Amino acid sequence: MDDCIFCKIINNEIPSTTIYEDDDIKAFFDISQVTPGHTLVVPKKHVQDIFAYDEDLAQRVFKKVPMIARAIKASNPDIIGMNICQNNGEIAYQSVMHSHIHLVPRYSKDDDFSMHWGDNTGLASNDELQARANKIKQNLED
Repeated sequence: MDDCIFCKIINNEIPSTTIYEDDDIKAFFDISQVTPGHTLVVPKKHVQDIFAYDEDLAQRVFKKVPMIARAIKASNPDIIGMNICQNNGEIAYQSVMHSHIHLVPRYSKDDDFSMHWGDNTGLASNDELQARANKIKQNLED
């Protein structure tokens, strides 16, 4: 994609701080550095989001995430946890329409990163939950 910033980074048209690269992915620091070490894992093949992955690409990309996450954590004894986020679509906060996985090291509750999870416990009946589950099951691919 000619206008994709991540494709340009992958093709070394835009500089980045790369921490890992192979035939399938490039892992580099997010320019925003939400916390020190904030890294993006990006497939070299341009796919917009998780919905565009085939099984082979998903295996090749996602199998590297634990290795890179462990390396980031091992690089700094102050890292006590990590958020791993993969956003899909603007409504889900995807800002670059080239699939990418955020690895955000966590240092403390005050490290300027947060996620809010609403609690809707009990708003759906067991029958409603089962109906939702059945709809999803009908669409699973083997």
